[in-house]
Amino acid sequence: MYARRLYEQGRPEYEHHLKTYGHPSEFGYKDFIPMWKAENFSPDALVGLFKKVGAKYFTPCAVHHDNFDLWNSKYHKWNSVNMGPKKDLVGMWRDATLKAGLRFGVTTHLSRSYSWLNSANGSDKEGPMKGVPYKGAQVEDKGLYPPTHDDTQARAPYNVPKAWRDLWANRMKDLIYNYNPDLLYFDCAIPFRGDDEGKTGMDVISHLYNHNTEIHNGKNEAVMTIKDRPWQRMYADGVATLDFERGKSNSILNEPLQTDDSMGSWGYDINKPYTTSGLLIDKLIDIVSKNVNLLLNVPIKADGTLDKTAISILEDMGKWLAVYVEGIYGTRPWYKFGEGPTNEIPHFTVKSPFGKKDIRFTDKDNYVYAFVLDWSRANKEVLIEQITKLNTRVGTIKSIKLLGYNGDIKWEAHPDGLKITTPEKKPNDFAYTFKIEL
Repeated sequence: MYARRLYEQGRPEYEHHLKTYGHPSEFGYKDFIPMWKAENFSPDALVGLFKKVGAKYFTPCAVHHDNFDLWNSKYHKWNSVNMGPKKDLVGMWRDATLKAGLRFGVTTHLSRSYSWLNSANGSDKEGPMKGVPYKGAQVEDKGLYPPTHDDTQARAPYNVPKAWRDLWANRMKDLIYNYNPDLLYFDCAIPFRGDDEGKTGMDVISHLYNHNTEIHNGKNEAVMTIKDRPWQRMYADGVATLDFERGKSNSILNEPLQTDDSMGSWGYDINKPYTTSGLLIDKLIDIVSKNVNLLLNVPIKADGTLDKTAISILEDMGKWLAVYVEGIYGTRPWYKFGEGPTNEIPHFTVKSPFGKKDIRFTDKDNYVYAFVLDWSRANKEVLIEQITKLNTRVGTIKSIKLLGYNGDIKWEAHPDGLKITTPEKKPNDFAYTFKIEL
């Protein structure tokens, strides 16, 4: 957001920029580019860490709203090979991802840049610098900033001219044909609204599917993710996989979809808190129980490294998944996603809202995995109300194990539900899982 808000007089980002770097007419967003070196960037080490802690695919950001391409872009000189790090960051990420045996994708956020970054073409509305053009309005910086126009919408431009739509499409096709992503993410519905009526976006999606079919011997393996935002751009069921941004479903969804979320802010920000490891683990469980996949954002520093907190959170998730992975990967939702008093996670929160009575279910083969999202105490009776003799969707219980615990578990098939007694010692510091054979 900084690239836009440094040009919005009155915002904290503007005030910070003024004090730290000078007025936006003298030091603009473009002037950060030579400062960015990514000097300690090691994609093999980073992707190796992501794989170690449980990732199955990796999708770096290829271009954000700031209109700066992070690959060897054929259609846009403002890119990370020509400037800044002088590196093909997307290409380096791709090579490391494929070497690690993971699926590779990219996220793109470019389609709204036409209006989103148009704030750079303005000027102060009051004060001693009133009317002095910001850096974006100066000729030398054209191309990074959009042409000057009247639309400064943050969420989507109203009617993008054909030249900008064509440039967007060429850059997306450049990514598709030269980097072969198996996942492509639009931070929107299908671009563009206005006169275009989504045709340019649909054309790019068709190129993704057709190209992916060619490189996978006649089988399309590409996943295209879009957002259900018809007020922003075009949306149509069945065209692509639905993505929720930091959103959570409150029920099981008929079709698989994706939630993209972050362990902190979207970009690295030393002033923004990280979520706790427990919250991210609970989010993962809740998401999977409802037929959803998690795409987790990990904020990276300008030098290309992660800070200690981010690494610690990833390691916590990795250690947890090593024990409970069978209840997550390869599972399907049960007939009911869970039970308990909590079914909402605030949009931005640090700690998990789930308690000891909140349970989530997944299903695989003849097993139901019951995740209890908070530990109460040792030798405490846990009641699972959905599993009773008279619930014909359940069947007979054959055995129960507590994953991560080697001893026997005491349980009773009671008319009120399945009663399971916790052991003397909790198996981990986060959610724990009963493996119930039916």
